[in-house]
Amino acid sequence: MSVITGTRGETVPTVPPGTPAVDTADVNALLERGRTLSTPVMRAAVGRLAPPMDTVAAYHFGWIDAQGNPTDADSGKAVRPALALLSAEAAGAAPEVGVPGAVAVELVHNFSLLHDDLMDGDEQRRHRDTVWKVHGPAQAILVGDALFALANELLLELGTVEAGRATRRLTTASRKLIDGQAQDISYEHRERVTVEECLEMEGNKTGALLACAVSIGAVLGGADDRTADKLEEYGYHLGLAFQAVDDLLGIWGDPDATGKQTWSDLRQRKKSLPVVAALAAGGEASERLGLLLAEDAKSTDFDSFTEEDFAYRAALIEEAGGREWTAEEARRQHGKALRALHEVDMPARVRDQLIALADFVVVRKK
Repeated sequence: MSVITGTRGETVPTVPPGTPAVDTADVNALLERGRTLSTPVMRAAVGRLAPPMDTVAAYHFGWIDAQGNPTDADSGKAVRPALALLSAEAAGAAPEVGVPGAVAVELVHNFSLLHDDLMDGDEQRRHRDTVWKVHGPAQAILVGDALFALANELLLELGTVEAGRATRRLTTASRKLIDGQAQDISYEHRERVTVEECLEMEGNKTGALLACAVSIGAVLGGADDRTADKLEEYGYHLGLAFQAVDDLLGIWGDPDATGKQTWSDLRQRKKSLPVVAALAAGGEASERLGLLLAEDAKSTDFDSFTEEDFAYRAALIEEAGGREWTAEEARRQHGKALRALHEVDMPARVRDQLIALADFVVVRKK
């Protein structure tokens, strides 16, 4: 693995061009620990909801199927809970101290997924029909709202000064997340979006909540604001790297791995990083892409597009350099995340685990 120079002159490992070495077993153990410690608290929180919201939420989390039978369906990567527990350890506290923060962040994340799926018209998530498709739009909205309320309730009922500080960070991140979704929707109807606008949107939509996840456990563990802010900086840039990879998967991801349709983001006319970077690049492929997308924006019959239509647009994006630029941006943001991480005093083991999670984010396949 290559290195960059940190702000204190130390060498900081970073992702080289190509694939970084990631200890998958260690990362999987961190993710599983996050699930194991947070899921019982999450289930108890969901159990507070009035019927049928409790069962609708249980379906969304993969605990039951559409008929109400218990199942062990995929409930997500659990990156945010893993970060929240490591965050507590970075502050010198036990990982269990970060559990309320881990659950609160995951509830807000899933609130956003429920609403996003409905707004985007996504019919599949994690290889299953989405909540709005199974239970209807009204339940998707209500359950999303309920999860958002539960997140704040769980933190505030701790009744500590640290819980108040953590709640303030969570509500700020939630507002930014909503800002990002509003920007994302508005960009779908614009012919051109700048790279700067796209990065701002993705920083709000993805970076803010990951930033909160990696600071909230530390705050609950009594960390000062400087430590929490630096951890947030790591999380923010990690979120941008995460979203850059998501944007690549949204066009070129394997549906068997992602659980979404082929060319998913192109079907939704999303102005994701590969698209925006390709349009900004100039050259023949960029110009042809711009003309096509301008016509697409006016189309009232987008559902009639064939697989070949979407494949052609994806090929133009790649030819114009959008795919390569986005992959490089993921590596740039990964490097920025690690530089921020090396501004925080913490146990070496915890630092290594946060680095491993950052590496995992930029090489994941789903």
